[in-house]
Amino acid sequence: MGLFNKLKGELIDIVEWLDPSNDTLVYRFRREHDDNEIKNGAKLICRESQACVFVNEGKLADVFQPGTYTLSTSNLPILSTLKGWKYGFNSPFKAEVYFVNTKNFTDLKWGTPNPIMMRDADFGIVRIRAFGSYTMRVKDPAKFVKEISGTNPHFTTDGITEQLKNVIITRFTDFLGESKIPVLDLAAKYDEISKEVTTKITPEFEEYGIEITKFLVGNISLPPEVEEAMDKRTSMGVIGNLGAYAQYQAANSMEAAANNPGGMAGAGVGMGMGFAMANQMGNMYQPTQFNPQNPQNQGGAMPPPPPVIQFFAMVNGQQAGPFNEQTLMQMVQSGSVTKETMVWKQGMAQWTQAGQVPEMTNLFNQMPPPPPPPPPAS
Repeated sequence: MGLFNKLKGELIDIVEWLDPSNDTLVYRFRREHDDNEIKNGAKLICRESQACVFVNEGKLADVFQPGTYTLSTSNLPILSTLKGWKYGFNSPFKAEVYFVNTKNFTDLKWGTPNPIMMRDADFGIVRIRAFGSYTMRVKDPAKFVKEISGTNPHFTTDGITEQLKNVIITRFTDFLGESKIPVLDLAAKYDEISKEVTTKITPEFEEYGIEITKFLVGNISLPPEVEEAMDKRTSMGVIGNLGAYAQYQAANSMEAAANNPGGMAGAGVGMGMGFAMANQMGNMYQPTQFNPQNPQNQGGAMPPPPPVIQFFAMVNGQQAGPFNEQTLMQMVQSGSVTKETMVWKQGMAQWTQAGQVPEMTNLFNQMPPPPPPPPPAS
C-alpha cells in the first residue's frame, strides 16, 4: 500500500498556472520532482489570456486555447503520434507544458538613444530626439516558443523588448527621413506618424509571433539650445513694438525708484527725476521716420539700426550658434573659425565655406599680418 501511494503521489493530475507577475510571457509548468509524470486523464486548465504548448523531446506538439481539458489520446493527437502509442493512452508521460501569456502588455517604452540627424527646410541640419510607448501581445504561441523563448522556464518582457525597441527606432528613423515633414509641423503629425510606423514594424513583429496592438509617439523634440532660440524669437513677437515696451519698462523702473527714498534724495526728488527721464524716453522712442537728406533736423529721432547678421557654424564637427559679428571676429582670431569652416545664415540655400561668404570675408581681411621675426642676437 505504501508503494502504491508513493507512485500515486508522483503522478500529476492537475496542470495549471496562475500568473503572479505583470511581465511573464512564457512559464514552463514546474514538476516538483524530475520523476513526476502527468497521468492519463489529468486535467489541464488553460485560463483566459493563456495558451498551453506541449513540447515532447524538443519537438513542439499540441497547442491548447483557453478551456479545461482531460488529457487523453483524443485531444493529444500530435503528442500521441510522437509517443508512438499503438494500444491506447493508458500510461503517464513527461511532456513539457509551456503556458504562454497572450494578454496585452501595455506601456512598453521606446526612445532614440542618440539624436537623429535630419535636414529641415526652415532650420537646415537639425538633431531631434523622440520617444513614446507601445502595446503588444503574443499572437502565435507556437511560433513564439519556437523562435524566441525556447526552453527558457521563465521568459519575461525584458528578454524581447530591447530587440523590439531596436526595430521600432530603425523603422521610425527611416520613415521620418523619407517623409521630409518640417520640424515645426511634426507635433501636428503624431497620429499619422504612429500609423505609418505601425505599418512598417508589424511584419517584423509577426516573425516572432507577436502582434503590436498600439504604437504611440509621445514627443519629438529639438536640442535645448535650438528650443531656447525659438523661445526668444517667440518672445520678441509677443512684445511687438520695442519702443512702447521700453517706455513701459522705464515707467515701471521710475515708479520703483520714487518709492525707494534710500535710493534717491527723497520721494519728491525721485518723482521729479522720474518725470524728466520719462519725457526723455518718450522723445527717444517717438515714431519719427529718419530722413537721410536732412539728418540734422530729425526731432531727436535716431536712424533705424542696421540688421544684425548671425551665422551658424560647424565647430568640432557639430552645429553651433547663431553668432553675431563680434563673436565671429573673436572666433576667427582664436582660430576656431577659419576660411574652410562651413557656415550658414537665414536666406542661404546651403552651408558654404566661410571664405566664400562676403560678410565673413571682411572678418578675415581684418586679421593682422603675422608679427615680424625677432631681431638676431648680437
